[in-house]
Amino acid sequence: MKLNIFDLQKHKSGEKELPQQFQEEYRPDLIRRAVNAVRSATRQPYGTSPEAGMRSSSKLSKRRRKYRGCYGLGISRVNRKILSRRGTRFFWVGAFSPQTVGGRRAHPPKAEKIRVLDINKNENRKAIRSAITATLDKVIVQKRGHKIPIEYPFIIKSNFESIAKTAEMRNALKILGFEQDLVRSSTKKVRAGTGKTRGRRYQKKKSILIVVSGDCPALKSARNLMGVDIVPVCALNAELLAPGAMPGRAALWTEKAIEELETKKLFL
Repeated sequence: MKLNIFDLQKHKSGEKELPQQFQEEYRPDLIRRAVNAVRSATRQPYGTSPEAGMRSSSKLSKRRRKYRGCYGLGISRVNRKILSRRGTRFFWVGAFSPQTVGGRRAHPPKAEKIRVLDINKNENRKAIRSAITATLDKVIVQKRGHKIPIEYPFIIKSNFESIAKTAEMRNALKILGFEQDLVRSSTKKVRAGTGKTRGRRYQKKKSILIVVSGDCPALKSARNLMGVDIVPVCALNAELLAPGAMPGRAALWTEKAIEELETKKLFL
């Protein structure tokens, strides 16, 4: 498969044959598995303290005639602590046991639980190749909601990586025909709920993905564009290519990034 090569003024300057990474079978099930594996690795472990609910000095003796015991009082064998005392009569309250007020939880979440989902290396690479192929399918990209130019998909010349200012990057993307997709990446206020109280007051929609060959000035100039992600080709993963496990993200590849993908045989 060949793609047209455009310069920064959207003038055709040639064609390029795509490497075999762009010829993978479309597998949305594999892509979903790979995205879930990436997300699970970034999840912060959480759990209760091992001593939660067990810090109180609670015990209960059923021994006959033992001081501070409960023998003959007609109460169950629940660990209790003394709430108050009047003479030799003690007023107990349940503690430590899960079913009592003020007791520990029966089965609390444990921080040592392994929450990372494993995926085979070859399976992950196949999922990335499948997500790369989906970025070239115009039907899948439009179905995801992206506003793309008529000429999509195409490759951009490598001098695109030398853009050092955000304003110049925005103008270059507008000239290439991604202006409507940049407007699409605005924020939307979230309704009242749990997510709002956890620092997710706004939803930020994803715009295009820019793939470059490596460290370059464009990495800094494009990172301030809302919704736009720019990444070196060696750092690609399934979540960048298919955010939310929805394949078909609009991607803009530089000519040098394609060469890097082919020469180093990445994701094969």
